[in-house]
Amino acid sequence: MTPVRFHHVSLSVGDLAAQEAWYGDAFALTQVVERLEMPEAGVRTVVLSDTAGLRVEFVERSGSSPVSPADPFAATAAQTFTHLALQVEDLDAAFARLTVECGAAPVSAPAPGVSEGMRYAYIADPEGNLLELIETAGD
Repeated sequence: MTPVRFHHVSLSVGDLAAQEAWYGDAFALTQVVERLEMPEAGVRTVVLSDTAGLRVEFVERSGSSPVSPADPFAATAAQTFTHLALQVEDLDAAFARLTVECGAAPVSAPAPGVSEGMRYAYIADPEGNLLELIETAGD
């Protein structure tokens, strides 16, 4: 089999400009890789990247409606992608910065994970997209 690697994840958003600004501030996704407008479909997109190569595409479509799970487990009630997981160096600092300074909604506070040396927390971005923050020992 030909080797594969992850390229990007795509999030459907209600306000492209607001989400672009928030993810730029929250996660340093400030490099515009691609911007596309398809007026006939009512779609606008932007792919943002950070200096380490993380890429996230944001797609805004007229008339879309938000889906905001009450908790990380409620997100699994539909068979689709449930969250975006991002590894951070200092979970407590990242959780505090994102919830206090960036306005992310806390979903679950930092807690030990199943794997030894791993900790996690969940937040929601301003439109309710679920994000998991992961800290691993030694990384």
